[in-house]
Amino acid sequence: MAMEPWNHTFLSNFILTGLFSYSPSDLFLFILVLLASVATLAGNILFLLLIYANKHLHTPMYFFLSQLSIMDLTLMCTVVPKMAANFLSGHKFISWGGCAAQIFLVVMVVGAECFLLAVMAYDRYAAVCYPLRYPVLMNWKTCFLLALASWWGGMADSVIEVTMVFSFPYCGSVEVDHFFCEVPALLRLSCADTSLFEDLIYACCVVMLLLPLGVIVTSYAKVLTAVIRMHSTEGKQKTLTTCSSHLTVVGLYYGGAIFSYMQRSSTRTPAGNRATSIFYTIVTPILNPLIYSLRNREVTRALRKMKGRWGV
Repeated sequence: MAMEPWNHTFLSNFILTGLFSYSPSDLFLFILVLLASVATLAGNILFLLLIYANKHLHTPMYFFLSQLSIMDLTLMCTVVPKMAANFLSGHKFISWGGCAAQIFLVVMVVGAECFLLAVMAYDRYAAVCYPLRYPVLMNWKTCFLLALASWWGGMADSVIEVTMVFSFPYCGSVEVDHFFCEVPALLRLSCADTSLFEDLIYACCVVMLLLPLGVIVTSYAKVLTAVIRMHSTEGKQKTLTTCSSHLTVVGLYYGGAIFSYMQRSSTRTPAGNRATSIFYTIVTPILNPLIYSLRNREVTRALRKMKGRWGV
């Protein structure tokens, strides 16, 4: 018997299967994820406060890092609270609007972060290769416009994906085999042919992931060439420390994002999707402030100064 499509009614709910069961081991893992999420929230907020409070950190590099922290906070707050609420309450429903909001915010942040990492690579290239012209190349107006363009690029992609995903008819099961609404998991519930849209997603991923990655690789190839020519050992060490932190974040982020969004639907599995989604929605936002703070002398000095003011 043919099943009636129901996605065009705003009264419909999806069911998120979640990430954990109620076994003792899964309960322990849930507590770990919750504690890690709280640590991420605190770490990114502290990082933003440090940048705001310390005038020595009012530079283009730290402005872009503050945008990265805002993106990480947005990603974490979009996914984790609903997942935790569903687990603790036992009700796994998410409304049509809530599902659309999750897709919109996650896709927007993922896309914006791709562009922002490319902007940060260009910033390091300009600082290392053109130090005398750097204040002109990366003035505050340029920095603001580049950050705004990153957000708008991610937003344009998210508008397209949300519009297309909810234009398909959905019938039968409303159970999303995931812990949040993600495009691939939702498309599996559609009773229409989504292959053309999946090809469109793949093309968007090439633009959103590979082109910024090309900018990053090119920028750091030129930075590495400039570092090799430096005569100052201290200058080499400082440049390599800063750039290695950025490259670590790039590797973590792009590894998970490419694996998650650039697979064909035939090779995807629900377990694999959940694993990569955990990586870029929870693990990477935890590591970002640690990578940039623990390996950065300016940040550690600002932290000591703030602790001194508080009498800690």
